[in-house]
Amino acid sequence: MVRGVSTDTVSSVLRKIPLRKRLEVTDVTTDLSSAMMLTVRTSFPRARLVNDRFHVQQLISEAVDQLRLRYRWEVLDAENKAIREHREARRAARTKEERELIGAWEPKRMENGETMPQIMARSRHIILKHKSKWNEQQKRRAKILFRIFPRLEQAYDIFLQLVDIFNRKSKPEQARLNLARWFNKVEEFGDREFNRVLETFENHNVTIINYFEQRLTNASAESFNAKIKAFRTQFRGVTDIKFFMYRLTKLYS
Repeated sequence: MVRGVSTDTVSSVLRKIPLRKRLEVTDVTTDLSSAMMLTVRTSFPRARLVNDRFHVQQLISEAVDQLRLRYRWEVLDAENKAIREHREARRAARTKEERELIGAWEPKRMENGETMPQIMARSRHIILKHKSKWNEQQKRRAKILFRIFPRLEQAYDIFLQLVDIFNRKSKPEQARLNLARWFNKVEEFGDREFNRVLETFENHNVTIINYFEQRLTNASAESFNAKIKAFRTQFRGVTDIKFFMYRLTKLYS
């Protein structure tokens, strides 16, 4: 275990491995961290660098969620305006009967029983995963969400198209062509968050395409990291690091 992720720190540890062994490494998967990619290039000079597909997909799903957040603020502003106008109408009422006729303010509920602010807040889990994994409640919520905000549905479809490209067992040449077509759709969509994603894709084009050579990911490493974090959480922190490492070794070695 290495403290920190800086290139100098991690590389100094990795270089303790004999060069002969490091030259045998053929592929290394990483996230989109420039520091980690530099570490791989300096420590494993013959290795092919592969950007993990799930980190790449996460970029576009986060861009979709940013669009959802923008619409959420619009919905909240509209609700606040409606409340303010209702309050002013009650104040302007001259008699008790007029105030009773106006009544107390009630938010508009959609066909699933939720208000639009509730739908916008609860849609985050819809946006961040594939629609094949939605439950019935999420399907009803998504139907309302996309009916009112069709541009959000377009953005979500762009995310699904990228997932489908990664799911296809394509050769690198075909994957490059599929991604180029996907790029065109993102550019046509014309959103600033999505354009930032495209810049990242362009900067790491080669390492993203490398995934289609052997379809390698660092999912197992991410899963192991999650197990360590969950184990650490049980103790609400760790003071004796050596003993903690000993227990990890006994549990997972």
